[in-house]
Amino acid sequence: MSAFLIFFTFYLIVFAVIAPIVLCVGLWGYLYAILFWGAIYVPSTKEKVERMVKLLQVKPGQKIIDLGAGDGRLLIALAKEGVKAYGYEINPFLVSRAMKNIREAGMVGKAFVYWKSMWSVNLKDYDAVVMFPMGHIMKSLENKFNKELKTGSKVISNTFDLPNWKPEITENHVYLYIKK
Repeated sequence: MSAFLIFFTFYLIVFAVIAPIVLCVGLWGYLYAILFWGAIYVPSTKEKVERMVKLLQVKPGQKIIDLGAGDGRLLIALAKEGVKAYGYEINPFLVSRAMKNIREAGMVGKAFVYWKSMWSVNLKDYDAVVMFPMGHIMKSLENKFNKELKTGSKVISNTFDLPNWKPEITENHVYLYIKK
């Protein structure tokens, strides 16, 4: 048996059998997800979630998208304010956790999370974007916003700022932008 086949078999066993078990034990599940799927997961703190929602000044009926929705905490907070909150997450383990959190919060039908890359989603129908991205993708995100967002759309970024947009408000490393 070749070394590749042994490695591939081992990886399949880890991915298909051990991963779901590890996911159930909390932190180890996150460590597994970081090592094998998507970007590093750093959840927004409760204070940052509250600040992001406050800065958006949401109105019931708005459609808001969370790029990299993680465990769904921001989706839930937005849905509680009466908006339709849509999240996109590349990590299937976090999508599963977000779905569970949305169910437990009673926000089914108000908050939605999908296992899909944020790069494949068109932003034209959304009133606002929220995100806690990695700093090295901010220029690419800015290009996406310039192409897809409608004028007047809001963008909230936790921690990282857009390179060429001027924030309307900055509070404790939370940036609010409005598409011109």
